[in-house]
Amino acid sequence: MGQEQIAENFGVSQQYISGLEEAKRNPIIVTLYELAEAPRVSHTDLVRPD
Repeated sequence: MGQEQIAENFGVSQQYISGLEEAKRNPIIVTLYELAEAPRVSHTDLVRPD
């Protein structure tokens, strides 16, 4: 799923999603949880370093 699709599904801008991916933005915990639910990824896995 691309940034544009994710942004559309969550009602945010593509720039917001890009900022999250580039670690330029910090999501609130609710946003983090909602983003994790879509691809069936644990919300802790989204913030765990590689």
